[in-house]
Amino acid sequence: MEETAHVNTLRDPGPSAGLQSPLSESASIVVVGLRNAGKSSLINTLFEKEVSIVSPVPGTTTDPVTRKMELPGWGPVAFVDTAGIDDEGELGRKRLEKTGNRLATASAHVFVTAANRPPEPAEAELANKLLAGGKPLVFAVTHGDLPVQGQKQAWLDSLAAKGLPFVLVDNNSRNGGAELRRALAALAQKAVFEAGPLDGLVNEGDHLLLVVPIDLAAPRGRLIQPQVETIRDALDRDCRVTVVKERELYEAYRSFTERPKLVITDSQVFSKVAADIDDDQPLTSFSILFARKKGELASLVQGLRSLSSFKPGGRVFVMEACSHHRGADDIASVKIPRLFGRLVTPNARFQTVRQLPEDITPDDIVIHCAGCMMTGQAMKHRLETLSALGIPVTNYGLFLAWANGLLPRAIEMLPEFPVLWDRSKV
Repeated sequence: MEETAHVNTLRDPGPSAGLQSPLSESASIVVVGLRNAGKSSLINTLFEKEVSIVSPVPGTTTDPVTRKMELPGWGPVAFVDTAGIDDEGELGRKRLEKTGNRLATASAHVFVTAANRPPEPAEAELANKLLAGGKPLVFAVTHGDLPVQGQKQAWLDSLAAKGLPFVLVDNNSRNGGAELRRALAALAQKAVFEAGPLDGLVNEGDHLLLVVPIDLAAPRGRLIQPQVETIRDALDRDCRVTVVKERELYEAYRSFTERPKLVITDSQVFSKVAADIDDDQPLTSFSILFARKKGELASLVQGLRSLSSFKPGGRVFVMEACSHHRGADDIASVKIPRLFGRLVTPNARFQTVRQLPEDITPDDIVIHCAGCMMTGQAMKHRLETLSALGIPVTNYGLFLAWANGLLPRAIEMLPEFPVLWDRSKV
């Protein structure tokens, strides 16, 4: 029965994939190991069907490949198949960089090693690095139908002595697949999951008013991810939700017999929304809630301090997490530069980017999107990288709240506000 329960949790993206959880809300489990260790075959074993290309030729997997399933304890999971850690040449070096990025932003790791080969130095080096990182980790020992090589057995025994699980898997017969899924399910207890966007802000029965502009930048036929997630989180917490466009707000707000617990708006209409509601009405934005949801709101608030010392001619990197068509009044390329030029300096040099520029310096500033299409781990890794380089960073919602004179109002309803604001001194 236990085997069947685990098998029934497998869901592979198909025609209805658009109805599934987005990758940004899926835990990322990265599968890593030497070339031809059996990583892609292991993915097929986990999914119980052929979802990854398998070949005896080393280096079959080049770029990271993502496959989704539901896993007990985890919920939606994205398994990431990576290039071998012993990849060679200039292309191999670039592939290893991508693997390293995926490892840094993962929720958990599956280390794949072949039973019939002695441990390689690259394996021991990476294993020690992953152990030091502290993320949930399981070792999958492939070629489980063969005797375990002596040195490999000693290495695995030393890992087991540290409390690290390993599972023997035969990818040909798929024996061990169910045991590996059980081991992964057990690791969920050690994983760090993102809080909901409304965590700590609302109670059962609260009324929330969401302001959702439907303009040229809005996707056709659907809401954007932060709006969808916020509505779902509110419903999960048994709250009542009213959704209006900005031009309907004035009348809708005055039609309520009791004020909403919280008004949440798209940051781009902060000014209009603030003008249409009571001055003491709690007000924030989807972007600010997502900065908090991703776990790094404090550093983003502190990043606003750099605006007062920003030098004319300096560079502003407006950083996005996803690709999309930019309209005539795009927030990244038009609205933020326009406000920055009016309130900070008209001589700033703007670049809209999706990756960290190699020549970025502490004299620059990054204004980041809400990060709704990134996992919390990925956003944390990006912000930690910027912090290590001494580069100030804030986000769209906080910058637009500051530009419209809505700080600290836009964050003062947060439970962590007293400490947050005292440290920032914006």
